[in-house]
Amino acid sequence: MRLSTKSRYGLRAMFDIAYNCGAAPAQIQDISRRQQISPRYLEQIFQNLKKAGLLKSKRGPQGGYALSRPPEEITVLEILNATEQDVLLVDCHGATPKKQRRKTECPFEGQCVTQTVWEEANTLLNTLFNGLNLQTLCQRAHDMGMKSEIDHRVMYYI
Repeated sequence: MRLSTKSRYGLRAMFDIAYNCGAAPAQIQDISRRQQISPRYLEQIFQNLKKAGLLKSKRGPQGGYALSRPPEEITVLEILNATEQDVLLVDCHGATPKKQRRKTECPFEGQCVTQTVWEEANTLLNTLFNGLNLQTLCQRAHDMGMKSEIDHRVMYYI
């Protein structure tokens, strides 16, 4: 399986919001700068993440993007499912969840022993991705010594 840049960047951006912004909205240009991802591409990715209910947005000078749920409730699998059409190792394995439809029919359906291998591997991967959440990634980043860039937007009161 090779994940697209959409899913890899989507996961990095979601992690960035969780790690660097907390509850405050994150500006797209800040995420872009920290993760070195084009702002236009991030906007496209964020549309999928918003549609999946993982992100929310707020317009205006103090607006931006924020996680729709706490980091411990958003799994890597949810992010990958929001950004990928299918999270499958191969397109030919047998029993797939409703969301993951095969692109082509396999001529060996029900007569191929390797289908069981792909089904088992896909189940293991989905279990792994479902067991990892943004909070876990934040903890790993902290353990690695990564600096968290706290959002220092200036607020003026008159």
